[in-house]
Amino acid sequence: MATDVDQKVNSILENIKKSSNNNDEKSSQVEENKVKKPVNKTKKANENEIRGVPKSGRFWKSKKEKFSKIIKTKGIRPDYQKKEALRIELKRTKDISHQILDQIKEKEEARKQRRRENIKRAEENKRKSEIVQVITNTKKLKRMKKKQLRFIEKRDINVNKENKQQSSAESTVDK
Repeated sequence: MATDVDQKVNSILENIKKSSNNNDEKSSQVEENKVKKPVNKTKKANENEIRGVPKSGRFWKSKKEKFSKIIKTKGIRPDYQKKEALRIELKRTKDISHQILDQIKEKEEARKQRRRENIKRAEENKRKSEIVQVITNTKKLKRMKKKQLRFIEKRDINVNKENKQQSSAESTVDK
């Protein structure tokens, strides 16, 4: 698909170059055929008029013209082929930038997922390596100080045993 778009863009650009070369030749012929008109002497005199230094001291400031005297042009508008070529090129660059952004997001998401898995695995390994002491005598808890009580954590040991038994039962069934 990208090669088709490239071929279209290249063909449109070639057509534009050919048409611009033809236009240049025509414009040079037209200029030669034109008769030179005399220029108004008053305008030229105004342009060459020596101005004094402005009161503000800013010599680089040009003389302001009335807004109504300013000649406005709509500017050169590109023809349809140029617009189409620009549109295709813009679409292609947007597609490429979206692809790059998607790749960056995927990499970031994969990195976050890997990080979550590592944290989860580390937590599981920490739980496995814990030294557990079951407190059967609850009166010991009443005798403990606050600082000792802070270190005590409740665990459901039966769940771990059940999980181990189920996994061992599954492994024997698989064999």
